[in-house]
Amino acid sequence: MNSIVVQPHWIFSGAKREFDESARFTDMAARLRATMSPSRGIATTDGGTIMTEHDSSITRRQLGRYLREAREGVGMTLEETSALMEWGKSSLQRLEKGLNQKVRIRDLDDLIGIYGIEEEEAAGLRGLAKEAAEKSWLHEFGDLIPANFSVYMGLESAARRLTVYQPDLVPGLLQIADYARVLAQTASPTDSAIELAGRVQLKIRRQRLINRKIKPVLMDVVLFESVLRRMVGGTAVMEKQLRFLADASTRPNISIRILPFSAGMPTGDQIGPFVILEFGEDGRGNPIEPTTVYAEGYTSDMYSEKMGIVQRYTQAHKQIQQAALDESDSRILLRTLSREYQRER
Repeated sequence: MNSIVVQPHWIFSGAKREFDESARFTDMAARLRATMSPSRGIATTDGGTIMTEHDSSITRRQLGRYLREAREGVGMTLEETSALMEWGKSSLQRLEKGLNQKVRIRDLDDLIGIYGIEEEEAAGLRGLAKEAAEKSWLHEFGDLIPANFSVYMGLESAARRLTVYQPDLVPGLLQIADYARVLAQTASPTDSAIELAGRVQLKIRRQRLINRKIKPVLMDVVLFESVLRRMVGGTAVMEKQLRFLADASTRPNISIRILPFSAGMPTGDQIGPFVILEFGEDGRGNPIEPTTVYAEGYTSDMYSEKMGIVQRYTQAHKQIQQAALDESDSRILLRTLSREYQRER
């Protein structure tokens, strides 16, 4: 998946704790495992000089979101926290909405102390604050933000619609536990059984977004046919995984279409996995947050909310979708291949 937002949901570089549903920072701690990097746009002046254009609103919004969740997690009001910080209420509100251009680490450390945030999450918050102040065009989040602190999951959890293209693997939100376990074990062969279980549990837990009864996230997915043919975990796992995809595609909030080998290259260019995240509208019809694209890379990931970049990825998805099988034929192909895997067992 690609989307200039933060970490891929199907890749986790280090889930190092068991999940405790009653823990105060379960949600924050659950957004773990991945190395990220934000997208910066390149602007060209009339004179042709290339200049960097810092796009830090994504990281600022995520920092604010985590701080708000931490405050609510300990049951504190805006007024109570503002009084302890000797701020006006509006100052804390601006911080939690990601409106501050710069966040002082000293202030952040004070909030970390007030909320009792554990050091693992605190390091991630400091990394976000530093990243928001970075001026480089392309910077790997891994240099500033711990690999166990995922910005993508925060964005994913707030999204209303996910538009996905995946040429290699089943998207994390649609993986069955056996499929996810094989990938996690292959990526991190030295993990203990507890760590491996944590990775799988995290991925399954994220699927509540599309399974919940009230306003489930909408998913519009195109999978390249290679995803169905690539053997992950053997024929038994693939049989169940493809059957699961076929069943999931019958749900009103999930569309799955297959791009067959015979379609060639619909865009004329090689495109990696990406996700376009949309966050819905407020009562006035304005976007709650800017649409964001996440483009996944092996060593770093790109995030962008710039209109030009979003439009290019949106157009690419339309071209890919137009070349793909329709939903009905895609479902037939999924069930057919699932039966083939069953016969091969």
